[in-house]
Amino acid sequence: MPEGDTVWYTARRLHGMLAGQALTRTDFRVPRLATADLSGRRALEAVPRGKHILIRVESGVTIHSHLGMEGAWRVSTPERPARGGGGPSHQIRVVLATATGTATGYRLPLLELLRTDEESAALGHLGPDLLGPDWDAHEARQRLLAEPDRPLVEALLDQRNLAGIGNVYAAELCFLAGRSPWSPVGELPPPRLEKLLAAARNLLDANKERLDRRTTQAPAGSDRDRALWVYGRTHRPCHRCGNRVRTGTHGPPDRSRTAFYCPRCQPGPQPKQP
Repeated sequence: MPEGDTVWYTARRLHGMLAGQALTRTDFRVPRLATADLSGRRALEAVPRGKHILIRVESGVTIHSHLGMEGAWRVSTPERPARGGGGPSHQIRVVLATATGTATGYRLPLLELLRTDEESAALGHLGPDLLGPDWDAHEARQRLLAEPDRPLVEALLDQRNLAGIGNVYAAELCFLAGRSPWSPVGELPPPRLEKLLAAARNLLDANKERLDRRTTQAPAGSDRDRALWVYGRTHRPCHRCGNRVRTGTHGPPDRSRTAFYCPRCQPGPQPKQP
């Protein structure tokens, strides 16, 4: 699933192409929007909100999308064609064209039109946005601690607590906190929880304008295996202690996710190994 930094980067590219431009063609390829036509209207801005993207159009309309697990937007102009196709044409959900370029949304699990003044009805449940102007570390801390017995990894992934963290950052932040992903969030000492929230904001901010995401201090251009502490590194040696990185699942069986962790650097409850 795309993380908040990827969504921020995507929204910035959409904004750069669309903002101030009249839409010359709109093609919504989802049944309930099949007859929608915004051509002739000027796009005002594209902004991220957690993992959501809002493209605001004049006359008070917002195109609201979420990338889900595999969604993507591709932007192309005559001077800068899209790098890599977003997928086959049958996976296209929306095409927004202007006189200077085209934005194409692929595999978007959520695509809808909202009244701009009613965006809060769709997004009001989200917690403080790690990359947004509304970031409030105190509010995020209060929301995380509202369920003190909840596993740390699940609390971090819940967008109602703070918006923008996906599987990658959840695993990396648990490692940086020195706690098992299954440790109750309420057992994290207040100074460490505050430090964790600061680290979350700093990491997303540092990575929002780059495609080679990294959470370690490895220099740019180094081996990709050195870029992350634990995520995606199953059975490889921990960069810190050399012990093997392991995985375990969390969440309900029908929606379980994989957590990566180092059992030596992250003491606390451990999952049953398969």
